[in-house]
Amino acid sequence: MNKIFKIITNLSAVAVTGIIMVSCSADKDSAGLEYMPDMYRSPAIEPYVDYGEVRGKINETLKNTASALTPPKHTVPYYGTNEEDVLLMLPYNRKPSAAFASTHGLFGYDYTTNTEADYEYNQAANDKNPLILNVKNSEAIFKKGKELFAANCMHCHGEKGDGNGPMVTSGAYAGVPNYADKAALGDGQLFYSIYYGKGAMGAHASMLNKKEIWTLVHYIRKFQNASYGTFSPDGTSAVAAVSDSVKVDKPAKK
Repeated sequence: MNKIFKIITNLSAVAVTGIIMVSCSADKDSAGLEYMPDMYRSPAIEPYVDYGEVRGKINETLKNTASALTPPKHTVPYYGTNEEDVLLMLPYNRKPSAAFASTHGLFGYDYTTNTEADYEYNQAANDKNPLILNVKNSEAIFKKGKELFAANCMHCHGEKGDGNGPMVTSGAYAGVPNYADKAALGDGQLFYSIYYGKGAMGAHASMLNKKEIWTLVHYIRKFQNASYGTFSPDGTSAVAAVSDSVKVDKPAKK
């Protein structure tokens, strides 16, 4: 009996030694051979992985299925601790018309219950741009606005905001307005139009965050008045009658 036990013990020791030796690798960065990875390596869900093909196994029912799911409705993303940025990013208080579900693809939104056409859009005329321009930040805001405009708007609205972008001059689209003719629109109406879409223009809510849209509103104002958002050396506005959305931040007196 002891002899058999010794034989089994010796064979086990040889087997374990063999397994350890096989598991080793000359690559110093290698973790070695993994015999049961599912036991200790968590198969965590990743947002942009095609789970139709995992570890060589094909699941046709899952192929090309989006794994990055939409966050639960009414949840608010974390935007840091800067109070000004957080306030800019709070959920938009204006709602789209129920018609926007079919005209602009806004499914799953909370729609206004008011049946008056363009009710929320008209109400938005009273909304002022919360991204305040001042002598210290105007250059950076317009620089960012130019980048956003080039990436999201210029193809239709044109480099000069005159409605003659490449998509219009090619004949693909028509009826794009000249921003110079829209100076009477309120800041909130410009925001509403970009956020939810207007006419043939689709919604940009999924492509631009609220701070970026308000930045675009400032940039659009430049097409309507080249002196918009400029300041004299002492910090006063260079425009005689500026929009209420522009707050002059004068340097402190020495």
